[in-house]
Amino acid sequence: MNTMQEFGTIAQLVHEHATQAPGRIALVDNERSLTYGALDALMDRIAASLQRDGFKPGDAIAVCATSSVNYAAVFLGALRAGVAVAPLAPGSTPASLSRMIEDADARILFTDASAAEVVGAPKDGDIPRVALDGSAAGQSLESWLAPVGAQPGAVETQPSWPFNIIYSSGTTGEPKGIVQGHGMRWAHVQRGAKYGYGADTVTLLSTPLYSNTTLVVFFPTIAFGGCVVLMPKFDALGYLQLAEKHRVTHTMLVPVQYQRLMAHPRFDAHDLSSFRFKFSTSAPFNAALKADVLKRWPGGLIEFYGMTEGGGTCILEAHLHPDKLHTVGSPAEGSDIRLIDEDGHEIPRGDTERAGEVVGHSAGMMTGYHRQPAKTREAEWFDASGKRFIRTGDVGRFDADGFLTLFDRKKDMIISGGFNIYPSDLETVLRGHVAVADVAVVGVPSEQWGETPVAFVVRRDGDGTTEDALLQWANAQLGKTQRLARLSFIDELPRSAIGKVLKRELRELVGH
Repeated sequence: MNTMQEFGTIAQLVHEHATQAPGRIALVDNERSLTYGALDALMDRIAASLQRDGFKPGDAIAVCATSSVNYAAVFLGALRAGVAVAPLAPGSTPASLSRMIEDADARILFTDASAAEVVGAPKDGDIPRVALDGSAAGQSLESWLAPVGAQPGAVETQPSWPFNIIYSSGTTGEPKGIVQGHGMRWAHVQRGAKYGYGADTVTLLSTPLYSNTTLVVFFPTIAFGGCVVLMPKFDALGYLQLAEKHRVTHTMLVPVQYQRLMAHPRFDAHDLSSFRFKFSTSAPFNAALKADVLKRWPGGLIEFYGMTEGGGTCILEAHLHPDKLHTVGSPAEGSDIRLIDEDGHEIPRGDTERAGEVVGHSAGMMTGYHRQPAKTREAEWFDASGKRFIRTGDVGRFDADGFLTLFDRKKDMIISGGFNIYPSDLETVLRGHVAVADVAVVGVPSEQWGETPVAFVVRRDGDGTTEDALLQWANAQLGKTQRLARLSFIDELPRSAIGKVLKRELRELVGH
């Protein structure tokens, strides 16, 4: 196996593992496991079935289902046929799901009972449906598959071909299809050796397979011949039990999952000594929580900062840089990360005083937003030499050591009385109070100031602090221009399936 070659395919690597170690376990869910030999054979049948149905390289399938062995096999089998995969969220609305399927030009939908409500009853003109779980969601996978032993026609996959179309979570409105090429995914695989992936890797994934957060760890694990344990729905105790049972070495978790795990009363009772690396991405990860993970959970902790669109990554190896936990790390090898001001002018390197929007360039960049050239152009920035960068929409500043501190999403920045207020600064102050278990600050319209900050706080169980007392305490800590107009307790912050706080929903609450 040569993951350092200029370009290769994950589907071919699966075949190599199946040839060398057919009995090694590749995939596990809560119902079954699959060896590399069986996975390779199933991928052949899936690829042959798609070719039988007229699929050609560059065509697309859609998958809307809960994570499972069959889901993973269909994803990998489609790739073997050169067919792109559009993994879609079962939590979408029916109208949004229809638009995404149409936008991806998907010609078949793989689904299961968990998505029945969003998929709805079949209508005339719908694309064929295949049920991954043997339910009534569609034709059974087994009856759709080509016979055992079926071999697909050979496909010479090209780096520029679409690998998958990931639809943005919709936290900023209408989902956009982010086209990632085979070359971009191969770049993710190539960095895998640095993080200890190998045939003895056991990766536990409790985030969904439609999320890029999950896929950036799923594919390197499979590419290096490791085992992926899929947890269809996260709960803290269940996660700890699986991690101990399977002697897990790697995992990807979003910050809110780390928060729930570290707070679980049984956390320290579980043997997690098998862990080598824990990863995190997708949402702000506060420094105190990182420190707690480092103290109580064996193995390295690595935070990735980047976008599904690609364009460069910052990496914080938290176990090696405990003094930089307030940052998201420094640019990864091969990533060119820069800052630009409001007018699109580059902030000079070495300027540690000014913040700007983060833009990035790397080998791992989206081709563009599917069928949305205008949106693609909005997401791009070009330097003086014409080099293409992807705009993140995040505001940050580099320190003297080249580590990036993020302040906030550009769109979440509050401009109050002409002053820029970063909600993350206010959230950090509030987290310093013993009553605060979780918090989010949003800007709301103000006749006097244009915008003004409002806080939503999840109070710790059993704490008796009142909203007014906490508001007064916070405002005593904050600068005059930062002071909160209002503070409300809330049972739980609204979050996407991968842990992003849905600030749009919080702003809507203010108006009620």
